[in-house]
Amino acid sequence: MADPRGFLKYQRSTAPRRPVELRLLDWKEVYNPISPDLLYQQAARCMDCGIPFCHNGCPLGNLIPEWNNLVYKEEFENAIASLHATNNFPEFTGRLCPAPCESACVLGINDEPVSIELIEKSIVEHAFEHGLVHPVDNVPQTGKSVAVIGSGPSGLAAAQQLRRAGHLVDVYERADKPGGLLRYGIPEFKMEKWVLDRRLNQLKAEGITFICNVEVGKDVFLNDLRSDYDAVVLCVGSTVPRDINIEGRELEGIYQAMEFLPLANKVANKELLFHPMSANDKNVIIIGGGDTGADCLGTVHRQGAKSVTQLEIMPEPPKSRPQSTPWPTWPTILRISSAHEEGGERMFSKSTKKFIGEDGRVKGLVLVEVEQQVTDVGTQFVEIEGSTTVLAAELVLLATGFLGPETIVTQGTQVNTDMRHNFQMDANWMAQDGIFAAGDCRRGQSLIVWAIAEGRSVARAVDRYLMGVTDLPAPIDTKTRALAL
Repeated sequence: MADPRGFLKYQRSTAPRRPVELRLLDWKEVYNPISPDLLYQQAARCMDCGIPFCHNGCPLGNLIPEWNNLVYKEEFENAIASLHATNNFPEFTGRLCPAPCESACVLGINDEPVSIELIEKSIVEHAFEHGLVHPVDNVPQTGKSVAVIGSGPSGLAAAQQLRRAGHLVDVYERADKPGGLLRYGIPEFKMEKWVLDRRLNQLKAEGITFICNVEVGKDVFLNDLRSDYDAVVLCVGSTVPRDINIEGRELEGIYQAMEFLPLANKVANKELLFHPMSANDKNVIIIGGGDTGADCLGTVHRQGAKSVTQLEIMPEPPKSRPQSTPWPTWPTILRISSAHEEGGERMFSKSTKKFIGEDGRVKGLVLVEVEQQVTDVGTQFVEIEGSTTVLAAELVLLATGFLGPETIVTQGTQVNTDMRHNFQMDANWMAQDGIFAAGDCRRGQSLIVWAIAEGRSVARAVDRYLMGVTDLPAPIDTKTRALAL
């Protein structure tokens, strides 16, 4: 235990955010560095509780009390070894994960939880800065080959694990650069792309080959890849957007979030000179109150939007943990991201009735207030009579979630989808002989920490399929308490 009285002596603290007026002038990450003293204090708050529920809250099963203690003792080489034992990419999760581990922290029963995510990010950044992260390139070779389709977090995790098992690994990516959602979906102010490229350099040094500008199902076919490789892993994400089919949807100026965000990232990285859908001097409406909506919010602020309103059909959540989501479950509470600090209005219990246009372009939308009602057949939203309002908008961004993977990748195969439109796998993560799937394309739209966990777990299944046995570790399934196989 780092400090037996640490949780009594120190209050929870997180990394300070840069002033709003400064960070809106650039695309750099919003957080300032923290001092070593603050880091040690936060690590000291870990109680070394008898049953570390943070393990249960983390899909990766991160050894959180262990590396908290190592940080407090300034044993950073051991700390990064402990962190990497369960998480291939802590610099990603330390920036992008909503930290379900913190919601499960025992200290959070009657106090603020340990700043686990802050400590995680600090460990890995210290490791990179001090040369403690090295390619693992001296493993015995098996002669087996694997194609990984998709280079998002699940694909990268699967690829690294399989390469470290001694297999030849090629990663196919339809975009011009690897990284998937990490590169073109996550705004710079949440994670600058040098962080991604730094880790990709390690993967390349370990012998993983990235084949970009190739779309499976169009430029090459899955059955052909299955013939060329000993196994294929689908990690293509959940990229079919949920649309809003109402009057006026055809108007120009209404875009899906994932049409808008990738171009914004390219402009921020000077790969494009200007954004064709720029929010500059426009009234912007964002439909959807989740993380993707917040990403759009921070982006349009930096583009110089005249006004921004974010709409959510659900009622406004409480500010503190409600009885319906008791500890250690993930609480349904009002979350304030850095983008929400920067301005804009949030409106809850609102449903869009139709879009209003002029000369073929959107000029506004008609809203109605709704009331959520839970019935025997499920949740319904009932319009409140007389609550209709009109909002001006020259740009509307749809951040309403995703419906599953694009099935063009599996055409001509026996890979099926389940009731939720995700690729259907058996207990061994396999859809048909030698074809596996993991990540959002298998479980549905989810968290980055789940994507990495699934990538590690499918790698274990593939290694066992190829070799008959496997020594690859896999996360613990929090529902079955068994290895995720």
